[in-house]
Amino acid sequence: MTLPKVLFNKSSLSLRGITRLLSSVANPSIETKFSGGHCFELTDEQKEYQALARKFTHEEIIPVASHHDKTGEYPHKLVEKAWKLGLMNHSIPQKYGGAGLGIFDSCLITEEIAYGCTGIQNILTANSLGEAPVILAGNEEQKKKYLTRMTEEPLVCACCVTEPTAGSDVAGIKTKAEKKGDKWILNGQKMWITNGGKANWYFVLARSNPDPKCPTSKAFTSFIVDANSPGVSFGPKEWNMGQRASDTRSVTFEDVEVPKENVLIGEGAGFKIAMGAFDMSRASVAADAVGLAQRAFIESTKYSLERKTFGSLIAEHQAIQFMLAEMAIGIETARLAWMRAAWEIDQGRRNTYWASIAKALASDVANKCATDAVQIFGGNGFNSEYPVEKLMRDAKIFQIYEGTSQIQRLIICKEHLMKAKHTMM
Repeated sequence: MTLPKVLFNKSSLSLRGITRLLSSVANPSIETKFSGGHCFELTDEQKEYQALARKFTHEEIIPVASHHDKTGEYPHKLVEKAWKLGLMNHSIPQKYGGAGLGIFDSCLITEEIAYGCTGIQNILTANSLGEAPVILAGNEEQKKKYLTRMTEEPLVCACCVTEPTAGSDVAGIKTKAEKKGDKWILNGQKMWITNGGKANWYFVLARSNPDPKCPTSKAFTSFIVDANSPGVSFGPKEWNMGQRASDTRSVTFEDVEVPKENVLIGEGAGFKIAMGAFDMSRASVAADAVGLAQRAFIESTKYSLERKTFGSLIAEHQAIQFMLAEMAIGIETARLAWMRAAWEIDQGRRNTYWASIAKALASDVANKCATDAVQIFGGNGFNSEYPVEKLMRDAKIFQIYEGTSQIQRLIICKEHLMKAKHTMM
């Protein structure tokens, strides 16, 4: 049995609907041969996820991306539409109303949406980053309370880790958590928080052990904090170089009371939870960057087949061909990198090494592709009426947030040397 050709014409179709539909049309009479080695073919179900996200991107995001970039207006309608289609919260287990997708499948969706606008995609990805610690470390009560509400209403959440003086150096976090009776009191400020002013709740990492000699692995505790808690406030929306649709703000906690029921795992477990969440999210950030790079590549290709200089299409000039070839090389290898990172964690294995490789490579590829796209467009590339100028501005942040490209290289080498010492000694 084949899938209905009218599948994507049904207004009621969602990611969860695709999952159910594909399960119902499975044909056990068809014999499938699996090789013993690597397979690069997506399953029919994965192709449907990808196609749904691609259709949404081309029909809903691309037509309005420029408007949101120029105005900074938060795309409420797009968020609601993405939520209805299941293009948000797709990693939430089915038990709590989500699609229960693995990181690999989630990244397929991420790359497609990022093709349209990484600022809008950042809003949707921030949900996954905020939810990841709860999925990873939350107890049954916490998951039911905070994950279920995300699938019942078009809400967003946020991850509060970065501070004005602590970005890549997570160990430098100064937000304090003091235990008083059966409650915790939070004081401090978080910075560059995506969805900061729109979130229903926050994942917050705070220092719970004031002793400077306390090991980083035991000095921090993770909390779930309702955004409407007394003492929680946020600053004005930041006007950034790129990804301007994203709602990025500072979030301040002044004597915020958090019940003990909102502590993830227990006191001192925060750092490990945050690092585990980053292992999950960095593959997604890499896929996000690849989506942008792919857009730069396609726009450059189309333009090179339209623009003429010296009597020939610029696509016929070797200088342009070399830039297009470099884009292709970077995109294909960066895509394989995020796929490996996502696949590793879906297998239940620690993927720190692969996640950092994917994040570092894809971030650099996105920036090079966007820069070369502007070069291929020439003077038009420097003009905001053409799409590649926005891509160049949007790309830069990939080398900065969720661990700079330099930090990723430190992590990669640390992991490499740990393995080398173990195997060579």
